[in-house]
Amino acid sequence: MSHEPDPAVLYPEVAALGSLAAALRAASADQGVSLTMVETPSDPLRHATVASVLAHRADLIVTAWHFERKWHVWGSANNGILISGTTTDLRQLPGVALGWAEGAGLDEVDRAAPFDVLTGRFEVPDDDPADVIESEWRWMLKDAGAADWPEYQALIEAAYAEPSLRRLYPYTSHWALGFAAAPDLPFGTPSFVSIDSPRGEGDYTIREWWNGPALIQVATAAEAIAVAVDRIPEHLLRPAPH
Repeated sequence: MSHEPDPAVLYPEVAALGSLAAALRAASADQGVSLTMVETPSDPLRHATVASVLAHRADLIVTAWHFERKWHVWGSANNGILISGTTTDLRQLPGVALGWAEGAGLDEVDRAAPFDVLTGRFEVPDDDPADVIESEWRWMLKDAGAADWPEYQALIEAAYAEPSLRRLYPYTSHWALGFAAAPDLPFGTPSFVSIDSPRGEGDYTIREWWNGPALIQVATAAEAIAVAVDRIPEHLLRPAPH
């Protein structure tokens, strides 16, 4: 059975300063900037946050891994996780945290990070539903491209290429692709289709809802999306009122 290392042993330089927040403040000071990180009392050596000046952004969170020396940083906003990345070098984090805290654009935050942090989503401060939907599609396309699952990537790309589906909010449940009328209704909209992707050999399985009975199996992502389009309810085909 694997035992979790003592964080003071795994992160001695953090323990010497008393908290991850203090270590990040020291690292930022070494880089000539001031960073107001806040420690988490329940786990000060492995958890710290910093607030943003932008109201739609939540606190940026930095956490240390439990079994090996790595740090993960992520920042969420009103429309989901906008940045998320992992590094083995604590000194790479202050620029990301400072940009998030001071309201820098996501591209600027990305330039401050020597590691990949952008999730694909873009900011939608005004919660415009069409923009939130497009942002979610951008995240799904990037996530699918990084999933090492060609069949799933093909499904997401084929769905995005279909205008009648692209205007709906995409979501997944247990990796099965579904669609909702609006961003705030992903599991409140009655499901009309849920598509499971094969891994390697096998077919795409179409159901009415996740884990429901299989309706049909097809060989390609294009065929699966054609079935999904045929199943779109009439009220979801009408343009949304402005």
